[in-house]
Amino acid sequence: MNILVVGSGGREHAIVWKIAKSRKIKKIFCAPGNPGIAQLGECISIKSDDINALLEFAIKEKIDLTVVGPETPLTLGIVDSFEEKGLKIFGPSKNAAEIESSKAFAKKLMQEYGIPTANYKIFKNPKDAKDYIKEQNFPLVIKADGLAAGKGVVICKTEDEAKDALKLIMEKKAFGKSGDRVIVEEFLKGEEVSFLAITDGKSVVPLPPCQDHKTVFDGDKGPNTGGMGAYSPAPVITPKLKQEIMNSIMIPTVKALAKEGRPYKGILYAGLMITNDGPKVLEFNCRFGDPETQPIMMRLKNDLVDVLSAAVDGKLSKIKLNCDNRFAMCVVMSSKGYPGDYEKCKEIKGIDEAAKLKDVVVFHAGTAINDSTLVTAGGRVLGVTAMGVGVKRAINKAYAAVSRIQWDGAHYRKDIGEKAVR
Repeated sequence: MNILVVGSGGREHAIVWKIAKSRKIKKIFCAPGNPGIAQLGECISIKSDDINALLEFAIKEKIDLTVVGPETPLTLGIVDSFEEKGLKIFGPSKNAAEIESSKAFAKKLMQEYGIPTANYKIFKNPKDAKDYIKEQNFPLVIKADGLAAGKGVVICKTEDEAKDALKLIMEKKAFGKSGDRVIVEEFLKGEEVSFLAITDGKSVVPLPPCQDHKTVFDGDKGPNTGGMGAYSPAPVITPKLKQEIMNSIMIPTVKALAKEGRPYKGILYAGLMITNDGPKVLEFNCRFGDPETQPIMMRLKNDLVDVLSAAVDGKLSKIKLNCDNRFAMCVVMSSKGYPGDYEKCKEIKGIDEAAKLKDVVVFHAGTAINDSTLVTAGGRVLGVTAMGVGVKRAINKAYAAVSRIQWDGAHYRKDIGEKAVR
């Protein structure tokens, strides 16, 4: 099979790494890819949101299956365009992907179908939103309605912080049109987890539960990022809780979307808060998580091509997922200044030494080649991922690998996995 993976981050590197292990593969292409991916397949200089160019390429190269990493092409309708031409592609349609592209749509869907989530109100007018927050208890959460690369959520401890968040999102347009509407939401207390499932629109199969670390600094401090690290399994999700999440959230959501005329195929990713009242949805995403994909791919024993093909073909009921019992952990190394303005073009040293460690894979996220030198090119630069028997061994192995990698201004959290230890 010829496979095309769309995207350029750590998630896509992990997907390509896993696909490359399949015996069914003839050739892997990635658009646009990155230097790490280039060691496994051919990188094509087509942007991930250039749907027409991707479609032309897929037809020309006789691509048997396309796998979409990022949310933007999904929300632009890449699946619809490919399917119209009879091409197999893994991911939801534009209408189904609205579960991520509009938080307001997702909240209304959950309210209508009784899927547990935080109480909320939607506002188009900044003044109405400001009037509303005056009467609320704090902390509360303010979210941009549309896509914001994981950064459009602000937890506000005071009324002044809430006003600043509204100004940033609705008036300064920090996230562009994504901030035309905001959701003001009650603050949920508990432990946050990522729950990903694969679905063909009927069958819903859970992937190994994962825990992400959203904020940039240790102790869950500082602004939100796209994710500073993740581990799997997440001990907070017991077998009983996993079943409750499937029965109260994942299966009902897939059924609700089908009932709304938006049949959902692909990855359904729920960001959940495990509260005293049970699991509640913080947000839905319409694709693989990043960095959650890195530890999940390390643990998954199945041929990923078989799993993705079954979802596309509506035959997922025949698939049983098998996972390595070991613990997998990803530590994200980022550029100085991230998630704000960050430095670029810093020479990266030590990746080969880190990758020599047993059961360690260094996934590239924001790297580039500059005059034959590997340099930083993004906010999140690398996802250093390790497997170990038990959480402590995986943590020690991951950080041993991290310690071998250097560049000027490299930043990473030093407490990834500590919640699992506790």
